[in-house]
Amino acid sequence: MTEKMILELIEKRNFKEIKEILNDMNEVDIAQFLEELPEREMILVFRLMKKEEAAETFTHLDAKFQKLLIEAFTERELKDVLDELYLDDTADLLEEMPANVVERILLNTDSQKRSMLNTLLNYPKDSVGSIMTVEYVDFKKTMTVNEAIKKLKRVGIDSETIYTCYVIEGKKLIGTVSAKDLLISDDEKTMEEIMESHVISVTTTDDKEEAAKLIGKYGLLALPVVDRENCIVGIVTVDDAMEVMEDETTEDISRMMAVSPSDDTYFGTSVFQHAKNRIVWLLILMLSATFTGMIITHYEEAFSAVPILVSFIPMLMDTGGNCGSQSSTLIIRGLAVDEIGFKDFFRVLFKEFRISLIVSVVLAIVNAIRIMVMYQNIQLSVLIGLSLISTVIMAKMIGCMLPLLAKKCGLDPAIMAAPLITTLVDTGSILVYFSIATRLFQI
Repeated sequence: MTEKMILELIEKRNFKEIKEILNDMNEVDIAQFLEELPEREMILVFRLMKKEEAAETFTHLDAKFQKLLIEAFTERELKDVLDELYLDDTADLLEEMPANVVERILLNTDSQKRSMLNTLLNYPKDSVGSIMTVEYVDFKKTMTVNEAIKKLKRVGIDSETIYTCYVIEGKKLIGTVSAKDLLISDDEKTMEEIMESHVISVTTTDDKEEAAKLIGKYGLLALPVVDRENCIVGIVTVDDAMEVMEDETTEDISRMMAVSPSDDTYFGTSVFQHAKNRIVWLLILMLSATFTGMIITHYEEAFSAVPILVSFIPMLMDTGGNCGSQSSTLIIRGLAVDEIGFKDFFRVLFKEFRISLIVSVVLAIVNAIRIMVMYQNIQLSVLIGLSLISTVIMAKMIGCMLPLLAKKCGLDPAIMAAPLITTLVDTGSILVYFSIATRLFQI
């Protein structure tokens, strides 16, 4: 409704009313709305926003729309937006843009900011240093509350967050002070007297996912980043942590579904790239299924002797794959939130074994009753029952062990998810099934 209304207002050249509508909207909603507009109208509406609002909206736009706007900006407009962006947002922007756009952005930033950007961009992609911002508020330990509040008022406008401030000695981080602490403390007290000396921090080379987990675990609004000498060099804010967790979750889901992770959106990725991301794992899984075919061919005589055996293969393979996927999904999730570690290997194994016993016995009993009703064959009931029990136990053991072993070897546990486990369980279930069948039917 808003899109249609604004398009009508643009046609009428009623820019004053458009500005009023934009003032009442959240920046995230404006960004989503702009992405739905035709290019010409998107640029026009963006130019109607206030500087601060425009910069905030810009950070929420997809990279391709940011690129469109930058190409349409005058040098003055580009400088105005860049001046309002926080350093980490500018660094993220540079990583997404092509070389010619990056060059134009850098030309419109001052030398000090360029130097800071180069520092940020030199950190490894998955490190804390690559997502931190250097715009934070720090106080010397000898400063009084009154002095600290004056400084906060002076520099707070240029800082990404003012709710948590940092107390330093020299450049070393020795404590934290919240805005609340400053407001309720006596004016003459020093930072050393009111600060929280137990500081949770990360180093620039730590994995950014670990920083995000710490922010979630301790309910922090910002996490200080220090170097090897415990000197503060930046902070990671909660919004950055949320982006990291979203990216990691997307990556894990892609790998669990045997798709190579991609930074682009679904519609932002070409058909060819989608196919390229999926084909490698599909080829590996398809070729690995050859072993299942070889096993079935090996037991061709068993089919000839008891043809009905063939009809139960899909049920056994599907049940085994589903059981393995259930276990692997729960273990991968436990590993992701640090609920489970490799130290819990045997504990997890024992728990899944007990679960598999209950599940397999229930499935075996239900199938035995079904087979007796349909075929009146006790031997067949026993065969399917024993095969189901063996398959479910094997599938759940494989499903819980592989992600834990992958984590121990430094691999992403999500690799050991549904498609790979299903392929392994298929081969194992067929082996178990025909091993029992040949003995029970004496084939």
